[in-house]
Amino acid sequence: MKKNVLITGCSSGIGRSLADSFHNRGYRVWATARNKERINDLAAKGIQIAELDVTSEQQIEEVVRQIYDIDGHLDILVNNAGYGSMGPLLETSARELEKQFATNVFAPMSLIRLVGAAMCNRGQGTIVNIGSISGVFATPFSGSYCASKAALNTLSDVLRMELKPFGVRVITVQPGAVRSNFADNASKVVDRVMAKGSRYQTVEEGVRKRARASQDNPTETDFFCKQLIDRIESGKASNIIRIANGSKLFPLLKACLPVAILEKVLMKMFSLDKLKP
Repeated sequence: MKKNVLITGCSSGIGRSLADSFHNRGYRVWATARNKERINDLAAKGIQIAELDVTSEQQIEEVVRQIYDIDGHLDILVNNAGYGSMGPLLETSARELEKQFATNVFAPMSLIRLVGAAMCNRGQGTIVNIGSISGVFATPFSGSYCASKAALNTLSDVLRMELKPFGVRVITVQPGAVRSNFADNASKVVDRVMAKGSRYQTVEEGVRKRARASQDNPTETDFFCKQLIDRIESGKASNIIRIANGSKLFPLLKACLPVAILEKVLMKMFSLDKLKP
């Protein structure tokens, strides 16, 4: 019997490439996206597709039920769907913050609760949470995004310990810069979050620089996904996987540099040093 995998957020970037890569390795792939039309071409390759807005509990339940009705089990869950809110925290609305955590924290946990119990009962299964190095290395103008990824990192750490006795692996992936549409989408969020008359208006380019940072010398998506699946299939105790440009350097800087020096460097990098009271 083929191993199967459920992947969220497959309309572009890492999710789409993972769907192709798992399929090419012989897995039965369930690829999902909020807009099903954007993944219709995957169905032509023999990949199972389904509409899934990960913030909808009803849609999550429907997709998971469909998988278990047809396949009877799930081997791998990849929580990939994500949202990147960018902008000054002082000017980030409660609604925007809730949207950030709804997608990056609450949605993965909803899926884990639904499939995790069955994996435990079966005595096997793998949960892969696509976090970000931003959850380890926080930067100005990405506070809500960094906080959501830090929360996902922490939840993954605890789940790894709690589910291991039942034969379920939990892997946290903390990518560095990977080629995707993240910068374009994040820049659109900046347009919405940056209020007219913002106190950060004079350094708006610094805000936009942070929104574009993930596409500064990015690792190619296909290479990233090949490396990731190799690590998943290796069977080694890969609790935290860091792949792509910056994924190892930034945690090292965080660990080695005094806080005051690190913050001074980041403030200068994103133009905060130009602001006056």
